[in-house]
Amino acid sequence: MGKFERKFGRYAIKNLSMILIICYAIGYLIYLIYPEFLNNLTLNPYLIVHGQVWRIISWILVPPTLSFDFFTLIMLFFYFSIGRTLERTWGDYLFNVYVLSGILFTIVASFGVYIFTVLVPPVSNEYYMLGGMNLFMQYVSLMYSTYYINMSIFLAFALTFPDSMVLLMFIFPVKMKWLGYIDGAYMIYLFIVSNVYTKVAIAAALLNFIIFFAITRRRRFGSPRQRMQRAARSREFRNTVRRETPQKGVSKHKCAICGRTEITNPELQFRFCSKCNGNYEYCNEHLFNHKHVE
Repeated sequence: MGKFERKFGRYAIKNLSMILIICYAIGYLIYLIYPEFLNNLTLNPYLIVHGQVWRIISWILVPPTLSFDFFTLIMLFFYFSIGRTLERTWGDYLFNVYVLSGILFTIVASFGVYIFTVLVPPVSNEYYMLGGMNLFMQYVSLMYSTYYINMSIFLAFALTFPDSMVLLMFIFPVKMKWLGYIDGAYMIYLFIVSNVYTKVAIAAALLNFIIFFAITRRRRFGSPRQRMQRAARSREFRNTVRRETPQKGVSKHKCAICGRTEITNPELQFRFCSKCNGNYEYCNEHLFNHKHVE
């Protein structure tokens, strides 16, 4: 447990995945009763700085997709199940950090787009031409939802449980790592074909996964220096085993320093040292850096 977790772990939100699903349920209910009201909940930095501060939080209520049918229920249940699994595996604190960092990065990115738009107005954009900054930012705010954050949760689950099986279309068993590859490829495709504002939304929502992947890879494989040290220890172990294992036949060459022969290490070359007093033979690794025998 890290120092941050010891200090802030007690503030972690319990059952965060369930809370997200409840937020979506409220959003769908609003959409079914009064669809236009969702425009009052989107992440719009222009209106936030003009007093509508609730939008910093209320945009989480906006459902990841506005189509509501049986497949939407299946999707919500699926995201809830993988979220609960990650909560149990990582713990409430780490799952909170992952999800909330994705939300925070998205908020920061939206304000970054707003500041850039103020400095460099998109005068050629039709929304800006029709309604100025207000209408333009209302258009851009539609790009920011938890849709991409949910996809990053899916990628994290695929990375954590790559060999777990799911039933695709309730029929075909598929490993999570293959679905993760498909999900990642789809995200890359969306990033390529979308406009610049959607690119920012995708990048912000996936930044938490990139950080998580880097940390996970470092924990699993270590730093480059640690990997080199492990490789060196592995080579030394193999060489030790070769030296201690009885070999068939009689060797013609043997290093006076490490004891390796052309049988144990056929990749080595052996030479006699003309400066040593006696017939001392060395491998190419010790030929020029040994202490001469007088």
